[in-house]
Amino acid sequence: MPSQESDRIFSAQQTLDTLYEMSQLLNTQLDKETLTTCVRMIESGVNPEALAAVIQELRRENSALTGRAASTVSAASQR
Repeated sequence: MPSQESDRIFSAQQTLDTLYEMSQLLNTQLDKETLTTCVRMIESGVNPEALAAVIQELRRENSALTGRAASTVSAASQR
């Protein structure tokens, strides 16, 4: 039995490594931890398209906040 469990773990790791390589080729900007979380969410029944939309929205909000923070710092340094 331990052999079957170790085979299952090895297979899961190989699958994740392959998914990570694909995500790198597609320039998803997802690290392995985030990719693992996404896979687990999808395996739990989360709609993949909805998850992708949430990730895109979070990135847009992060960009907007980062842009605002940079503008604030720039304006403060010009005073």
